[in-house]
Amino acid sequence: MLGFAIFAVIFVVTLIISIIYLYPKKTKTTTVPGLEPTNKEDGNLPDIGRAGSLHEFLMDLHEQYGPIASFWMGEKLIVSIASPELFKEHLTVFDRPPELFNIFLPILGEQSIQYANGTVGRKRRQAMDQTFSHDQLSLYYDGLQKIANDIETKWLSLVKEEHIPLSQYMFAFSIKAALQSFLGGHFKDDKEVLAFKRDYDVVWAEMEHRLADPELPADNTVRAKAFNESLQRIKDAVMKSIEDRKKISAKSDDYIFLDRMIDFNEDDDLTFCDGIVSLLGGFHTTANVLTWAMYFLASHQDVQDKVHKELKTVLKDEPVNPHNIKKLQYLRQVIDETLRCGVIAPWAARFQDFDSELGGHKIPKNTPVIHALGVVLHDEKIWPLPNKFDPDRFNPENTKARPNLAFSPFGFAGKRICPGYQFAYIEASILLATILLRFKIDLVEGQVVKPVFGLVTHPLDEIWITISKRK
Repeated sequence: MLGFAIFAVIFVVTLIISIIYLYPKKTKTTTVPGLEPTNKEDGNLPDIGRAGSLHEFLMDLHEQYGPIASFWMGEKLIVSIASPELFKEHLTVFDRPPELFNIFLPILGEQSIQYANGTVGRKRRQAMDQTFSHDQLSLYYDGLQKIANDIETKWLSLVKEEHIPLSQYMFAFSIKAALQSFLGGHFKDDKEVLAFKRDYDVVWAEMEHRLADPELPADNTVRAKAFNESLQRIKDAVMKSIEDRKKISAKSDDYIFLDRMIDFNEDDDLTFCDGIVSLLGGFHTTANVLTWAMYFLASHQDVQDKVHKELKTVLKDEPVNPHNIKKLQYLRQVIDETLRCGVIAPWAARFQDFDSELGGHKIPKNTPVIHALGVVLHDEKIWPLPNKFDPDRFNPENTKARPNLAFSPFGFAGKRICPGYQFAYIEASILLATILLRFKIDLVEGQVVKPVFGLVTHPLDEIWITISKRK
């Protein structure tokens, strides 16, 4: 699953917009080239609005000013970098500005790892990394395969040529996989999964609402009541999972994410926060990765056929397992090209609490520095014809020819690459292998599929596909 780190990095820059007016007024104290404010109060926020999204704004900004550029959000100076060389200069920067996540305090919790910097943050991060070791990851294969088989069985029951809502099914798979893998047996029951999803939808809608309008609704409003009730049910479900794992983990043959957090953390509040952030950072992004991968495969039948041939050759009659997954090289190339071409997580950000230098320019302390990951992933000097979906970009020969950090879809700075990135590949590989071995996927004709570069890049509208059984 694209773990909690991807959730973190894509929120950092977006949330600057919501809280920027909390910063005191500052004048530009750097030589970084860039835009002057459109107006004193808003900075370049109107320019971002006209571009359509922050990612699209950054594409235009770096095309105009080069790999390091500046702009203003309100009265706050922002620096953005967009080259592997500049990424390398920021490689060791660990800290994220915690105040940028205040809008998500109600769901993440004050003790969330999103707010943990310095020594404490590094220790907690190391504990999470151990949860996704090779030995630990091997425990998840069977459970993920069972969930993938449920999707396969459902699709086998559909009427021939029936139109299938792709995103809906990818979200169903991803949320069930996240809940069962991270929180355990409490979510074996589909009713519990569906209830959690309904509550999550209410909470997520409120969070997105607050991005545009940070003012909280009055406590007596229908909106506030629905949010608070759904949030409480989510918290109750996670706490129940913690209590359940405390009773059985010592006797259990498996050792899931929640067990390690229980062993590492001193209190349940920390464990709860780690569980919540991992869930939210996982299934939302993974669902969209799978949606875009299926879309690209359906619209590139030659690529789909090549994946199917590899699956038949490598897997034969076996499921994906820890021993054969590394042999699925072309499938991995398809997933990587989906992450690149789809720009699933367009941005990351870091800051330092002291004056620093970057690209030969002085960066004042506490200045947010955006890592324009999506700009680099579509840099035509690195990726010729960047809008073309071409998995051969990731064959061994082409990969060796590219600079380090040119492909950083999971972030890179401060060793805060998504801790669950290998879990993400496993999850995507299992579902794609299960579906593509059994079905040929086609797009329903007449669709215009447009990306929305929001918190996670997603299709503007549902993508509809049809399937046919392979012989």
